[in-house]
Amino acid sequence: MEYRIEHDSMGEVKVPADKYWGAQTQRSCQNFEIGVGIETMPAEIIHAFGILKKAAAQANGDLRPEKMTSAKLDAISKACDEIIAGNLNDNFPLVVWQTGSGTQSNMNANEVIANKGNEIAGEKILHPNDDVNMSQSSNDTFPTAMHIAAVLMLEDKLIPAAEELIATFKRLEAENEGIVKSGRTHLQDATPIKFSQEISGWRSSLERDVELIKLAVAPLSELALGGTAVGTGLNAPKEFGPLVAEKITSLTGKKFATAENKFHALTSKDELVFAHGAIKALAADMMKIANDVRWLASGPRDGLGEIFIPENEPGSSIMPGKVNPTQCEAVTMVAVQVMGNDVAVGMAASQGNFELNVFMPVCIYNFLQSARLLSEAIVSFNKNCAVGITANKEKMHHNLHNSLMLVTALNPYIGYENAAKTAKKAYKDNISLKEACIELGFLTEEKFDEVFHPEQMV
Repeated sequence: MEYRIEHDSMGEVKVPADKYWGAQTQRSCQNFEIGVGIETMPAEIIHAFGILKKAAAQANGDLRPEKMTSAKLDAISKACDEIIAGNLNDNFPLVVWQTGSGTQSNMNANEVIANKGNEIAGEKILHPNDDVNMSQSSNDTFPTAMHIAAVLMLEDKLIPAAEELIATFKRLEAENEGIVKSGRTHLQDATPIKFSQEISGWRSSLERDVELIKLAVAPLSELALGGTAVGTGLNAPKEFGPLVAEKITSLTGKKFATAENKFHALTSKDELVFAHGAIKALAADMMKIANDVRWLASGPRDGLGEIFIPENEPGSSIMPGKVNPTQCEAVTMVAVQVMGNDVAVGMAASQGNFELNVFMPVCIYNFLQSARLLSEAIVSFNKNCAVGITANKEKMHHNLHNSLMLVTALNPYIGYENAAKTAKKAYKDNISLKEACIELGFLTEEKFDEVFHPEQMV
């Protein structure tokens, strides 16, 4: 491998000649060999850095044109466009397990932009600290990148995924409107319910989750940029924070604003904790829905078997013909991961000391993993399972009319205790509710037929 020599305030460092990063990035690669190639800084954070560095350069161009010249602005902007497009992702090798402020990832961005920008300009006009990092500190850029990445992930990926599944459930509700089945509580037989009503519970849960996520996006739209090292805004023009938020809004098409209190913005991660709680709520509902689906599809002969789901792949290496509810299993595993990540996000947010939180990389790593995995699991579940759900009408009808809890309909006529005796006799003697009720002398055959209509119990 060929190398070139880069330097920083600590001296010279050998850097791979085919990469744009500089000395500080290289030092981080050498000093933090933890999860290399596996737990690298998320691509969403790199993308967000491209956005914020371009916006910062634009704001500096407006506020400090004597320092951020048009030539420098053009070079930085074009280099950032390459990052935003994902063309330079292989120039961001740093792992999550680095400095807790994300300083090295900020410098990774500064160095790549400076070197790429100089290449674009055809001359060395950019310095990573003096130019690319102008009016900024790692302490306000990294939390800004966290919020940008979180908003884009929630609005562009997670919410649309949930809304797509909601649309599928709306269609299934309409298609199954007239079908009545046995309800279940405590995993035991309960009074009847329409299948469309059961589906509506799934749909409504997801709609509420989307509402909660949208509520959580608003606080995330407030940005720390402009606070610099400790929240005082040292070395940044007073107008820099509000102006750069406007620039980021323009670049992303999302509404961002400068955080009112930068001391809070640098040290507290409560907005991410709140938003991840909404993600966890969606994961909890997806766990419930996926479990409902696999219970209802259990069988094919010895389970509930009330619905059919798509058969996607063989389910066993030893049992021929076996097919498993694998999409449901993937969703539930992802839900467990999200719930575990919620602990990590909360613990990381609790580690703010004085003017800075130093658990930011692990906080955003888990946050983005949760949102990404859940988005993709929902899309997969919808495409490979939910859209193909159909009712097994015959099994639903059989289970409904075989349910002892239909005896609830007799309460107004024979009373709770006599209805309980009827159910217990029917179960013990393996006879119908009608036969048990008549044998016990509680109703005549004619009266039973008059009042007993399971399909009307919904």
